[in-house]
Amino acid sequence: MSQALQELLDLLDLEQIEENIFRGHSRPAVVPRVFGGQVAAQALVAAGRTVPEDRPAHSLHAYFLRSGDPGAPIVYTVDRIRDGRSFTTRRVVAVQHGKPIFHLSASFQTYEEGLDHQEPMPPSPDPDTLPTSEDRLRGYAHLAPEVVDRFLEARAAVDLRYVDEPPYGRFGEPRAPHSQVWFRTNGKLADDPLLHVVLATYVSDMTLLDSVLLAHGRGGWAVGDVVGASLDHAMWFHRPFRADEWLLYDQQSPSAHGGRGLGQARIYTQDGRLAVSVIQEGVVRVPRGAREPVRGGRET
Repeated sequence: MSQALQELLDLLDLEQIEENIFRGHSRPAVVPRVFGGQVAAQALVAAGRTVPEDRPAHSLHAYFLRSGDPGAPIVYTVDRIRDGRSFTTRRVVAVQHGKPIFHLSASFQTYEEGLDHQEPMPPSPDPDTLPTSEDRLRGYAHLAPEVVDRFLEARAAVDLRYVDEPPYGRFGEPRAPHSQVWFRTNGKLADDPLLHVVLATYVSDMTLLDSVLLAHGRGGWAVGDVVGASLDHAMWFHRPFRADEWLLYDQQSPSAHGGRGLGQARIYTQDGRLAVSVIQEGVVRVPRGAREPVRGGRET
């Protein structure tokens, strides 16, 4: 297991300070605020700690209310809404400086047999044939070295590989609003279903709005031609999976309007099973006075 992955697991191992109350801390992010995937993952950990182990998470719905302060602890309060015969529901509020910054509702279900069908996995190249994040990022001469370093540090626990150029790799030219990445943790994880769901939740916020940027030829926060933040996030966990094995994150954007962009995605296991569905809306704004993006690309 890589040191970065162990540090991430330590970050997600919340301190219980009272019944139904947990405390977490933050790590550096690409932007100077708490990474949304981190607070969502920590909130799901808090919820899961109050649920029997035989009830895995099957969905979460969350709102990002305020920017988090990475220098201050985050307190997670769990409300045990319902414990039914098949389903358990939890509500979690994350608080900093006396104000809520994040709200999550999560549902857990005992396993049962039922109808089974799924959308087929879309075509995608073998992840082992794709460049690593470091290989890609080090080739982008138009990105400031400190931006590259922040990206690599923030994603060091995860092996994340784009199928095509990310928005900040080739911008200034609108492309189809569709993006694919393969990802897995940089090391093996314990056989804890909640842990794998939590790690997928963490990664799910890294690239979901890329397809919004692609549609408009924007490079994103790495090049400063848009500003934005996650607004809400929903996930449905359909089938068991491991976050330490390759997962395909197939993402697209059906709409952008009113300063907001919508991303929707499916996560597949490498053998083609549909594991997770994801939807997120975020603020995506062009800064006032910003010029149209100048085309950027890899150094040749």
